[in-house]
Amino acid sequence: MTYELRVVSDAGPLIVLAKLNLLHLLGALYGRVQIPRSVYQEVVIEGMRAGHEDARTLYLFLEQTGWPIQDIAPEEIPADLRAARLDRGERETLAIAVVLGSDLVLMDETVGREVARASGLAVRGSLGILIQAYRQGAIDAGQLRLYLAEIARRQDIWVHPALVERLRRDVLGE
Repeated sequence: MTYELRVVSDAGPLIVLAKLNLLHLLGALYGRVQIPRSVYQEVVIEGMRAGHEDARTLYLFLEQTGWPIQDIAPEEIPADLRAARLDRGERETLAIAVVLGSDLVLMDETVGREVARASGLAVRGSLGILIQAYRQGAIDAGQLRLYLAEIARRQDIWVHPALVERLRRDVLGE
């Protein structure tokens, strides 16, 4: 019997991986990922209304994979998460992760990551997903270098270029 990781994703990594057309890495690394309804609403529904191509990419990917869109009732959200300075998607992502006893939360936002760690949750962001994919052989060094350069170059991916550069040096030894 194989154990499947319980992984919940916030909006940031979904958006970044959709923009890079790398959503398949989530399946390769984690099997399946739980998506909170509020995150789906924000990234897919509102994104498609605004004409964002990455929203359409994510929509098609989720339709193909059949990954669950999770609902959580407001009363199920732990009090500490209700009190935290998080947006709705971050709050619901962390609440679902706590309720499910998740192994990993995918989240880019700094405050959300701090709250996740304080709640005892393991967290990985967009760059961490790419590095894990490289370390597990899902992508090679050349691909990682290309994706990191693309992230640093793009104005519609909000990751600080200095962080990208530091990780490139640390991971690839360049």
